[in-house]
Amino acid sequence: MEIVEFEPRYADAFRSLNEAWIGTHFTLEAKDREVLGDPKGQIIDAGGRIFIALKDGEPVGCVALLAMSDGGFEVAKMTVADAARGHGLGRRLMERCVQAGREAGATRLYLESNSSLAPALALYRAAGFVDLPPRDTPYARADVFMERAL
Repeated sequence: MEIVEFEPRYADAFRSLNEAWIGTHFTLEAKDREVLGDPKGQIIDAGGRIFIALKDGEPVGCVALLAMSDGGFEVAKMTVADAARGHGLGRRLMERCVQAGREAGATRLYLESNSSLAPALALYRAAGFVDLPPRDTPYARADVFMERAL
C-alpha cells in the first residue's frame, strides 16, 4: 500500500469512501456535502492537504488536513474501506498527517470525533492526541474533541 497526495482523479473516491463510513454510523450532514462535493476548493485551495491510500492502485483510504486560522491543521474525513481495515492503514494515514503538519510548521493537529467510534479514538490516543473540552462545531455527531501538539 502507498499513500499519495490528492489529485482531481481521486475526488470521487474521496467522496465515496467518506459517504460509505458516515452513512454506516451517522447521517451525512450539510458540512459533509460541502467538503466532499468540492475537496479541491474546500480543502486544497484553502491551504489544506488530502492523502489517499492506494492498494494495487485503487483508493482504499483517505484523510484530509484542513488549514486552521491558528496555524494548525484539523484532521478530517479519515476513513479506510472495510476490506482494507486491520492492516495498520489508519495508523499510517495518521503518521502521514503528523509528518505533513511538521513539514508545514504547524503548531498542532486538531480533530473532532464521536464517542461511539472506539477504534478511531484508540488510534488517536495512541498517536498522541489528548481530549479537549467540548466546543462549537458544524457537526451534530461530534462529541469528542482532541489535539496533538507538534
